[in-house]
Amino acid sequence: MDAQPAIRLLESGIAFVERSGLKVEVLERGRVVCRMPFAGNANHIGTMYAGALFTCAEIPGGALFLSSFDPAQCFPVVKSLDLRFLKPATSDVRVDIRLNEPEIARIDADLAAHGKAEFVLEGDLTDAQGVVVAHSRGVYQLRAIGPKK
Repeated sequence: MDAQPAIRLLESGIAFVERSGLKVEVLERGRVVCRMPFAGNANHIGTMYAGALFTCAEIPGGALFLSSFDPAQCFPVVKSLDLRFLKPATSDVRVDIRLNEPEIARIDADLAAHGKAEFVLEGDLTDAQGVVVAHSRGVYQLRAIGPKK
């Protein structure tokens, strides 16, 4: 897979994400690493704005969709996203989210059988020192394009 078109879409396809400066550092089948810069995303108390952290936690669902599934056959939606704030973030923040091959196969099978498939992504958002500043848990759903089965 040539990841560059997908990375461009993820970084600039949504105006808010583009303004935030989010960068997709790794995009491959079953894995995405995103970085949210601290610069431009500080809040009124000098820590990273909660919305920037939320964006860093949410974008991996779309990224993994683009790198692991067929966009001509389905599209993703976010059903829920919980973000637990653990420590103040005062530097760039990274998240590394993965889907293993058996889980990708399960999602594909559910999509083929039911026209939709749900999956959960969890991840730790870490600061420049590797300290976990937040934990995310997102529930995503892929929906087939075309008639329902």
